[in-house]
Amino acid sequence: MELLERILAEMSGIEKPNSRPLVTLSYAQSLDGSIALRRGVQTRISNEASARLTHQLRANHDAILVGIGTVLADDPRLTVRLVSGKNPQPVILDSHLRTPPGSALVREGKPWIATTLASDPEKAENFVAQGVELLHLPHDTHGQVMLPELLGCLSRMGVERLMVEGGATVISRFLSMQLVDYLVITIAPLILGGLPAVNFSESIWAESSQEYFPGLGDMVVEMLGEDMIISGMPSWRPLLRY
Repeated sequence: MELLERILAEMSGIEKPNSRPLVTLSYAQSLDGSIALRRGVQTRISNEASARLTHQLRANHDAILVGIGTVLADDPRLTVRLVSGKNPQPVILDSHLRTPPGSALVREGKPWIATTLASDPEKAENFVAQGVELLHLPHDTHGQVMLPELLGCLSRMGVERLMVEGGATVISRFLSMQLVDYLVITIAPLILGGLPAVNFSESIWAESSQEYFPGLGDMVVEMLGEDMIISGMPSWRPLLRY
């Protein structure tokens, strides 16, 4: 079975969570777990075959989400370009409305921007004038959009499958809060010594009600050229203290 077909078959067997979309977390990292040379620096990691897989996955999701850090660093389009398929609805997690009005997503993608109830009203008005839909949501004690409320909002807006691509803070928050249903991780044969894909800081762990480490159950490993694709459903393991 083709890699994409197998992944989609496994995802179709996952029971959809109540009141939120099924969440697929997909990102590329180096051998040492870096997703960029350093924060804010666009870094190409995966090969062309892996990039095509990512675009195939995009085409099979209703929406795709990235954080404001990814928007500022990469100015992504989040479209399906390397294969044929429908573009997912772009969603930007931007608690303080730092998205540049001239970014590719705002100009071309008509994104939904998830922001807080405390965001700047003037900035919000300007985005609405550009055709951007703002999702005003509650924030946590660190001023960040509360993810369960965001996912509930997306579900009510008709999103059944959500693909989360990053960056590091977004990846870490979704994992620490056990809001991931399937993972597709590309590992390239590089050593960057850069920005870690996952960093469970105290502020991120504080969002979680329990202390669990994410692992992978029924993990499958396949090669796409020199890249290794690791996929599977998360297995939440309790934190062991010695």
